[in-house]
Amino acid sequence: MTDGVVIRRVRQEDAAAIAKIYAHHVHHGTASFDTVPRSVAETLERIATCNGRGWPFLVADRKGDVLGYCYATQFRDRPAYANTCENSIYVRHDSVGQGIGKALLAALIDESAKYGFRQMIAVAGGGEPASVNLHKSLGFKEAGRMHCVGRKFGKWLDTVYLQLGLGAGDSVPPVHEP
Repeated sequence: MTDGVVIRRVRQEDAAAIAKIYAHHVHHGTASFDTVPRSVAETLERIATCNGRGWPFLVADRKGDVLGYCYATQFRDRPAYANTCENSIYVRHDSVGQGIGKALLAALIDESAKYGFRQMIAVAGGGEPASVNLHKSLGFKEAGRMHCVGRKFGKWLDTVYLQLGLGAGDSVPPVHEP
């Protein structure tokens, strides 16, 4: 199903498609706890931040059509978290179940390790089973669950944290200490 899909670095001209994908998930799902989607301008800022820091931001592209995207950002702003990233991944609603999410996440894991991140955290909003299963299929382990911490569409929602060691993980100190 991923025939003809290319995973590539994001470009500024992808911002409108990315914003549209995210808006659908905000309006129709619980993977994001946002209730108002990001604008194209805010999406451009996110792209610029990731590109400026050298963090991976990838899209799944089929003949110029963006089918999904993912990126990794430092897990928290404090210096001690410099070697840990959090991923975000969204697939266009009409492309779900075609292996695009798995291809994106596998590429993101590789690019995040190349960047130098040593741990990757996934925060599955709403405890979304598809997201949890996707991450587990690539080696993530559940690291914890926060019960009823979000509320959307009139329902209490859990958040599931998953974690994956990247590269050398915690077996040796990182190249750059904070």
